[in-house]
This record gives sequence, structure tokens and C-alpha cells, in this order.
Amino acid sequence: MSTKPTTTDLEWTELDQRAVDTARVLAADAVQKVGNGHPGTAMSLAPAAYTLFQKVMRHDPADPDWVARDRFVLSAGHSSLTLYTQLYLAGFGLELTDLEAFRTHGSQTPGHPEYGHTKGVETTTGPLGQGIANAVGMAMAARYERGLFDPDTPHGASPFDHHIYVIAGDGCLQEGISAEASSLAGHQQLGNLILLWDDNHISIEGDTETAVSEDTLKRYEAYGWHVQRITPQPDGDLDPHALHTAIEAAKQVTDRPSFIAMRSIIAWPAPHAQNTEAAHGSALGEEEVAATKRVLGFDPEQHFAVADDVLTHTRQALERGHTARAAWEKTFQEWRSNHPERAAEYDRISSGTLPAGWQDTLPVFEPGKTVATRAASGKTLQALGPVIPELWGGSADLAGSNNTTIDAASSFLPKGNPLPSADPYGRTVHFGIREFSMAAEMNGITLHGNTRVYGGTFLVFSDYMRNAVRLSALMHLPVTYIWTHDSIGLGEDGPTHQPVEHLASLRAIPGLNVVRPADANETVTAWREILSRHTKEFGKGAPHGLALTRQGVPVYEPNEDAARGGYTLLDADGGEPQVILIATGSEVHLAAEARTQLQTDGIPTRVVSMPCVEWFEEQDQTYRDTVLPPTITARVAVEAGIGLTWHRYVGDAGRIVSLEHFGASADGNTLFHAYGFTADNITAKARESIAAAQR
Repeated sequence: MSTKPTTTDLEWTELDQRAVDTARVLAADAVQKVGNGHPGTAMSLAPAAYTLFQKVMRHDPADPDWVARDRFVLSAGHSSLTLYTQLYLAGFGLELTDLEAFRTHGSQTPGHPEYGHTKGVETTTGPLGQGIANAVGMAMAARYERGLFDPDTPHGASPFDHHIYVIAGDGCLQEGISAEASSLAGHQQLGNLILLWDDNHISIEGDTETAVSEDTLKRYEAYGWHVQRITPQPDGDLDPHALHTAIEAAKQVTDRPSFIAMRSIIAWPAPHAQNTEAAHGSALGEEEVAATKRVLGFDPEQHFAVADDVLTHTRQALERGHTARAAWEKTFQEWRSNHPERAAEYDRISSGTLPAGWQDTLPVFEPGKTVATRAASGKTLQALGPVIPELWGGSADLAGSNNTTIDAASSFLPKGNPLPSADPYGRTVHFGIREFSMAAEMNGITLHGNTRVYGGTFLVFSDYMRNAVRLSALMHLPVTYIWTHDSIGLGEDGPTHQPVEHLASLRAIPGLNVVRPADANETVTAWREILSRHTKEFGKGAPHGLALTRQGVPVYEPNEDAARGGYTLLDADGGEPQVILIATGSEVHLAAEARTQLQTDGIPTRVVSMPCVEWFEEQDQTYRDTVLPPTITARVAVEAGIGLTWHRYVGDAGRIVSLEHFGASADGNTLFHAYGFTADNITAKARESIAAAQR
């Protein structure tokens, strides 16, 4: 459907228009001063951003983290000035000096918006398309949150009702992640999500006709979205009246996400730069900036000029925020009075604490048994589900393999879905075969707040997710990735599905903790540690990736030191160790078998299980030296992947049993033997290391 709204109740004064034009010249000035950036989109989108921040969204600039706020995501993160100018005008804390410091070291206005760095920035954006997926996750989280605290109140009457707004550009919609996320949003009928598409036809390489020719509105109709198009004013500028009417119409559609196409002219109204690719990512030039100011009625000799009456007008957003907050507080207090048990749960969850006694529900596995760590993880989730209601998640269509079903009778699906488990507030999420968007949606869910999310797929497909995983680390978001089938041990699916370089590659991401437990009890300890770390008391958050086996592995006695990342699983008999065997995951039991052989031959041998290198590195030097004494230089590291992680731990005399090539299609045991992951080979490498250490 394409409509041209003709009526609006928008009050738009001369001061509003001057404020929009002020945002335009501020964007031009900021890019011109630093000499680089993206001025054009910030100029053309100024009416849309201003309409959202000043006329539409519920927010409180004095408290950017107000739980009841509408969320705004600038998916087109390169146009960061679109956001920064509105944060400045509305009074979120940015000042004129911050705009003057755009893109400079230590400023509050970095080149792309950064969550946690600038107040009012809801998510880090820049890699195109991910903001759309973040917003989808926020919209999902808003629905799940409502289910936790206020499921029965009619739509629009709950203190937990709010909207998620997105501004996306042509580049965002070209990225495949936007298709993944938009498809899921339509399927989930996320009526709290409104996406504004900046249809300006320009990218770095020029007119988008070079790369795109589909009918985007029909594409979104096919996804199940409510679709509108607004046309610009006769001079080419965005029409705030038409936009406001379209947004209000979108807010009335509660059973579908909404898509509003805005035809704009990049860098409007720059006389020569508008509608050119140069305006996308380059400073306009002093002459063009001056000419633009003349067109808009500004003094070309003044830079970063903001009239007092304009700023006074836009800072009324602070008063409106205070009023909105007071009205919401009244509704919220009524809800608290009517639902004291839910209110107590809200207080616990919003404080970031876990319920009392939650650890008592964790399973303990009998030593001597053989259990796949993916199965142990699944049993742990099922045990935690009844006691931690804010914990939810799912898989990229691999739930049966990833063991991620926390509640088989409760699927996060909208009303009307034919599945018997469908529940709009369900626990188990079916992300579909969309690994990349799943990871970005998990980021959005976490950014929204008040829930804890996990998502699963095979470890080899973490490659699909990598940029979103990187952003979760950059934002310090406590999301949990469940990556199963973690080695050649998965067997006959072959090298396309057998991860080789992935553990080392993921460990290379700063701030990501990769956890590869040795057995079922280490898996339980890992989950306990991850959940304990994902609290406000722990401090800055971090994402975690659990790398879990498909195949069964022997179960050892539980050891609390597993939470320290590395510990002595089996110590040497008969004196100080002559050699230390360091292993992770399914290779730990092979190291234990090698120790038995070495001890039989009179070589005291220690086995160190190292489930999480990052946790181990957090420990003080005394503890680390206790586990890996510097005087013992004969060491062997064993892991069924490339050996990049382990050189720093084994040193010059050490040896690494690793996999420096792709696997093959055969059963896991055959491959482990073929590639040297045997007790005999580990024993031989230990002898080599002892000899090297004695030279």
C-alpha cells in the first residue's frame, strides 16, 4: 500500500523550521571543521529526526535511560550528526562544544554513534543494517517484558507499552541482515516497531540504480509490514506534516511493524552538493557551506551559530519529558499497587539481581558417565527456566541440535500462529535460519533491558554472526551465544561444518569470553558463572560464547575453580610435575589418558583444564602461577583447532597438538585418531617437550 497523507494535527511553527535548519547548518559546520564525515544525510533527514525527537517520541532528556521511553535507532550510523544535533537541541547533555569536537579524540561525538559513550545513544551503529536488527530485538524484548509484568492489560494502557523507531538508509536495506530481521519482524507481527526509510537514491558509488532495482515497498509488504510512502514538499524537502500523519497512522497498526518510505534529496538545500554522491561522505567545502547558509537565511560568516530563541524552544523537550514522566509514574504506581508480586519481581529484575536460591536448581552430573556438553547445557537451561523468568532465547533453527529449548510448550510467537505452543510472551524463540540477525537481535534485546537472552547455532556458523558478536563485545553487552558441534568431533557432516579456526578467531575479539567446558559439570559451572557475571553488581558486562560438544565426553567431579577459567584438574603424583598438559573441551579427557601413561612411566604429570582463557587471564598472577608454575617449562597444549591461542602458554619448549587444516567427512573418533588427537600422540609430545626443556 502506498499512501499520501493529507491531514495532520502537527503544530509546526516558524521556530520549528528554524530549528530544523539549524540542525542542517550544524551538520555542515561540524563536518567542515574536522574535514571528514557524512553531512548530506544529516541535512536531508533533519526534518524527520526533529519530528521524532520533538513531536513524536516519549522520552525524558534529563534521564536518557528512563525505562518507559520510546527507543530510537539510527541504523544509518554514518549519519551520526542526524542524532547528535537532536540530542543537543533536546537537552540530552550534548552541548555546542561537543558538536564542534565531532570525530576528534575523546569527544562525545565520535564518527559513528557509540552506546555507553554518548547519552541518548541506544545502540552502536555504523555497520549497515544491524541497527534494523537491533530494533527488531528491542521490539521483541518490549513484548516479552510486557508478558513478564503486565500481560493482561489492553494495548496502549500498560506502563510497559512503548515504540521502537528506526531511521535506515538505502545501504541498510541492501545489507542481507536487514532482510533477515525484517522477515522475522513481520512474522512476529511487531506492531511496536516503526521504520523510516531514507529513500534518497544515493550511495558512495552514486545513484543506487547501479545496484538496486527491486520495489522495496512491495518487498516489505511481502514481509507482512504495514507500508506507507510520503512524498516530499514541492521544493524537495521532507514534509514533516506528512511524516507526522504517517507515523500516527503507523501507531494505530498494532498487529504489524510499519515501514514509511521518505523520498529525500541528500544534502538538501545545498545549491551544488545536493543529490550528489560527494555529499554522502565528504565535507561540502567552505563555499558550499556558506552558500547553503545563505539559502537558509543564516550568516555565512558565523559557524556553529544557534539562536537563543531556537534553543529555548527545543529545550522545552525537557519540560515535556518531565510531564510525560510524571503521567507515566502515576500509571506505573497504579500497576504496582494492583500487582504487588509482579512489582517485586520487576524490582528484582530491573536491579540486575537473580532470585534467591537459583543456584540450588542447577544439575549435578555423575562422574564416570559420558554426556555431551550440549546436552548438559540444555538440561541446565531447563532447570533454570522455572526460577529465572527473565531468561529466554532460542536458536537459528537448530534447537534440537543446540539443546536451546528452555520450555517446549511456550514459543515466542504472535497470536494467530497455528502452532500449539504459540504464545506472544513465550520463552523459546524461533529465530529461523538467520544467524547474523539473531546475534544483532540479541544485542537489541539486551540493550532494551530487563531480560537475559541466549541464542544458539553451530560453532562453524559463528562466522555468519561475527560482526554482531564484535558489536556485542564493543558495547559490553551480556549476551550468551551457544555454539555447539565445536570440533571435528561432530563427524560425518564434514569440513563445511567442522570448525577449525573459529575458537582462535573468536578469542581474538576483545571483550568476548569464549568458554569451552571439558565436561557436563564444567558446563553447569560455566552457566552459573556467566549468569553471575551478568549482574549489575559484577560491573561492566561482557558477551560469552559457549563452545559445546556434539559427542559425549567423560564426566569428572565438579570443581568450582572451573569458574576461574583454568585450574588443575588432575595433579601430578610422585612429586612436582615434570610436564603440564593444558587442554579444553573434548580434548581434556585425552590429556587425562595421556597423564595416566606418563605417570605409569614415572613422569609426574599435571592436567590443566582451561575452559576460558579470558577468565583465567583475569586471575591474579599468584593464582595463574599456581596453575602454570613458570619453573615448569615442559608443556603441551591440546585443542582440536588451530594452535594460535596456545603459544604464549607453552613457550619455546612446549608443544601444541592442534589442527592446522580442514577436517573431513568421517565419524569423529576416526578423525581424532587420524589427526593425532590421541593419548599416545599427546604422550609423545610431552616427552618431546621434556627433552626440549632440559636442553
